[in-house]
Amino acid sequence: MNTTLPQSAVSPLALGLTASDDGLVRPTWASHDELLRSYYDTEWGLPIHDEAGVFERLVLEGFQAGLSWRTVLAKREAFREAFEGFIPDRVAAFTTDDVDRLVSAPGIIHNRRKIEAAIDNAHATVAIRNNPDATDGPSHLGELVWSYRPAHDPRPRSQDEVPTQLPESVALAADLKSRGFRFVGPTTMLALMAAIGIVNTDIVGTHRRPR
Repeated sequence: MNTTLPQSAVSPLALGLTASDDGLVRPTWASHDELLRSYYDTEWGLPIHDEAGVFERLVLEGFQAGLSWRTVLAKREAFREAFEGFIPDRVAAFTTDDVDRLVSAPGIIHNRRKIEAAIDNAHATVAIRNNPDATDGPSHLGELVWSYRPAHDPRPRSQDEVPTQLPESVALAADLKSRGFRFVGPTTMLALMAAIGIVNTDIVGTHRRPR
């Protein structure tokens, strides 16, 4: 018996979802470009807890402000080289000469304010780890960021339902700003939280979140 549904019986995909040419359903932002597709399939949303890994993503999300994530992702290896593997202690040791160097470094985004913010964020990251008074507080940046994990994930059914902020991302942004971090607004922090697996903002119906 033929069980193939006629084309008219196939439900259309929700807004924000696209069937890629390999047959898998992905968010539209990750459906066509091979770099974004690979990032979505193999990295986005997978847990990252370590200090350097979280620091790298926080800095890159800050550089992404006002730009596309595709632009930043394509420059990630150049960023890693320029920022010495995103090891916070090394970045915290950068001087004004390093800022001048990075403003013209090949392959990265030449925004002086964002470069300076990355160095300030390294100082703030090291301070969390080295704070002798924080006996009951987070021991490093990763632990701090993960402490804002919401009790429940949103379940957007279309692009229109994907949140741009959550109460937890607002609270995280305020906490980080109070510690001297920059370029860490609530929307940027929700993007970070989704990227490193703290909260799932994927649209229901993708191959990674089918239901």
